Amino acid sequence: MSDAKPVSLLAVCGSLRKGSFNRAAMNTAIELKPAGMTVTVADIAQIPLYDEDVRAQGFPPPVETLRQQIKAADALLFACPEYNYSMSGVLKNAIDWASRPPEQPFAGKPVAMISAAAGMAGGARAQLHLRQSCVFLDMHPLNKPEVLIFQAQNKFDDSGKLTDETARNLIRDLMANLLGWARQIGARA
Repeated sequence: MSDAKPVSLLAVCGSLRKGSFNRAAMNTAIELKPAGMTVTVADIAQIPLYDEDVRAQGFPPPVETLRQQIKAADALLFACPEYNYSMSGVLKNAIDWASRPPEQPFAGKPVAMISAAAGMAGGARAQLHLRQSCVFLDMHPLNKPEVLIFQAQNKFDDSGKLTDETARNLIRDLMANLLGWARQIGARA
């Protein structure tokens, strides 16, 4: 992949709530993306619960759209809320659907993750579980910086703007590192 070619990023939010802290964090990442990166946001709201009997008849249109978006992307960004010490069910469901054969589209993709949570762990346990899925699906998770926005209710204003400068800088660094990681992996492919 040439440095002149923009890196296409697919952003996936694991929360369906429009006002979620994770959606706001994802929007901040898009706002702070470096030059040389384009972003598409996936819509996973219409993906049905995974059912192998349904898949045997073919992928539902929202799943096929997601699979094509993943395939076309140079890199992925997951905004990963933490529910009950793990990633959200809707995010796991979308990953389960998209990863089904034939030709699961995640293999070889560089990926970054961000989380925002009300508690002190900032979504760390959810990211751990997401990371396990990424490794199994042959994605290449970016290790640093970790973006875990703890006590998120104190770091976003009423309009969803991230006001915490430390978190904004971590997201800015994550996006720059993801751009470099995508170019590095793309050059090896």
